[in-house]
Amino acid sequence: MVRRETVEVVVEDATIAAGDPAAIIHPVWWIATIYDGPVAYEKSLEAFSRPQRLVFAVRWYLKEVSNGGHWQFYSNSAGIVWSDALEGFAEFGVSRAADILRISAERMGGSPSFDRLERNEQLDRFQPSFDDVDEAFGELQEKVDIDECVIQYIRKQPAAFYFSGKITRVVLPGRGQ
Repeated sequence: MVRRETVEVVVEDATIAAGDPAAIIHPVWWIATIYDGPVAYEKSLEAFSRPQRLVFAVRWYLKEVSNGGHWQFYSNSAGIVWSDALEGFAEFGVSRAADILRISAERMGGSPSFDRLERNEQLDRFQPSFDDVDEAFGELQEKVDIDECVIQYIRKQPAAFYFSGKITRVVLPGRGQ
């Protein structure tokens, strides 16, 4: 059974100084929803800054593409963040990652749907091959510390990442969060 807990979370200068992007966007990770379609996604992000949103999107993209490539990214709920991730990579100065993501989006017809079912229909219709962009992204990750680029972006505007409030998160059996 899934257990949830409500906890107080504060993201402040000390959090940012520690340099962990996951800790910095922890509140966004638990409040924003990628699972309930574009309207719910937009609504869930209303309380957050544009920079928080971009870091959130890039973190999802990294997680999905590192795990199962661009096909997994677009076929899963996380594909809803593709446009924000594209903007994020450009903002963070990781232009090669933005190029790779842009190429993958072009193979989805140029503008992947924000709706998961429609994106999956696009995958079926276009049958894109992502092997080369998956490989290019893997090579990029070997050369560029994307988390460090994200941290540098955050440190240029720390106030955009401050948060103080309660969040409800899932606690996995036998593990703390």
